[in-house]
Amino acid sequence: MTDALSIQNVSHSFGRFQALKDVTLNVPRGGFTALLGVNGAGKTTLFSLITRLYDNASGRIEVAGHDLRRQPGAALARLGVVFQSRALDADLTVAQNLAYHAALHGIGRREARARSLEVLAQVGLSDRLDAKVSALSGGQQRRAEIARALIHRPQILLLDEATVGLDVKSRAEVVALTRSLTTTGVSALWATHILDEIRPDDGLVILHKGQVLADGRAGDLGCDLTAKFLQLTGEQA
Repeated sequence: MTDALSIQNVSHSFGRFQALKDVTLNVPRGGFTALLGVNGAGKTTLFSLITRLYDNASGRIEVAGHDLRRQPGAALARLGVVFQSRALDADLTVAQNLAYHAALHGIGRREARARSLEVLAQVGLSDRLDAKVSALSGGQQRRAEIARALIHRPQILLLDEATVGLDVKSRAEVVALTRSLTTTGVSALWATHILDEIRPDDGLVILHKGQVLADGRAGDLGCDLTAKFLQLTGEQA
């Protein structure tokens, strides 16, 4: 079966600074894969390449079997993204935000309404359709952003530090929600620097200074993930 996301030998530089060095990783269909790294590891640069904010000059990126450079439209149509920075218009309602995003994907008004109800049910916000985004809590806003990313029915979600700024309860709810979505067939690449968000049965890629240091099942790295991470990266506890 074709992976939801395949990244092969991708490098990227900003002038003389090499942000990514020969990065290879795969996200299986229906899988939850954590991309773990400290700030500056290259996680956001990698996401920018996958979403075509930057063009990858080396290597190959495929989304659900579609080459990002040769078939960008088909590849991006299968991708849903939750960026670290907020993407919803706080002055509009949840429904208006979802309708706008649906229109960008060529989804008509009536279908957009039906899909909005569908995705809000998935994220537990069925009763907030007509609420202004500014009236939502931080955790609810993040769930609304996940709904926005789902409205065109992508095959994989990219989530870049999706729990930044949330309290402990909201953070746990957003991680649990994302995991639950993978049981419906949606895959997830979850970028984080927080070790507590990773479970032993998760796929795990450790990215450090633009290089992949480990790739496999989190539990296979040992019972003390923190110690293993510090050992691999040389970071201080």
